[in-house]
Amino acid sequence: MFQDGINYIHDNWSGILIQVRDHILISLLALAIATVIGILVGYEASKSPKAEKYLTGPFQVLRVIPSLAILVLLIPVMGVGAAPAACALTVLAIPPVMLNTCAGFSSVPPFMIESARGIGMTDKEILWKVRCPQALPMILAGVRSALVEVAASATLAAKIGAGGLGEIIFTGLGLNRTDLLLIGGILVAVLSLGMGALFDGMCRILMPYKYRRR
Repeated sequence: MFQDGINYIHDNWSGILIQVRDHILISLLALAIATVIGILVGYEASKSPKAEKYLTGPFQVLRVIPSLAILVLLIPVMGVGAAPAACALTVLAIPPVMLNTCAGFSSVPPFMIESARGIGMTDKEILWKVRCPQALPMILAGVRSALVEVAASATLAAKIGAGGLGEIIFTGLGLNRTDLLLIGGILVAVLSLGMGALFDGMCRILMPYKYRRR
């Protein structure tokens, strides 16, 4: 089995690189859309408990629906390919970004906002200079969680012809080849962890004060 896996990688390495590229692209596309939607909805939800209830509820319901089920439901509307796969992954990624954004803005201490108003800051200045920096760590934590979930779940994209590393896994299932299942699973795990590590590095650049040794 081990030798079969080595031979497969040797004979198909160019195709594997294309699958890795497709996997990364569809994951980043879904993450980008989910981040924009999640931050906007999360910020609006943080304005009041009533807004939080009505804005976060629908996305929480969508979160419990399996990604594969969403893919199947989207096929009659959008067909097959990258578009329905990106939509399904976006639905998966929105809740962690949205909930962390809402929690981040809601956790800003009221005295900081009052102090900012006391020195003459406008609402816009308070948002960008006080509330956003305070909420940023929570927002980035939600984005990271969404990134790892999306990178791991993007294997389903291959089920509807969107490419990615799921092609190796589904080929292994179809041919009953354990070596392909292991190759696909290991590559997805390494890619998910690697993307998470790169995102952590970006966070260290954006927020050096959080990681500075005391």
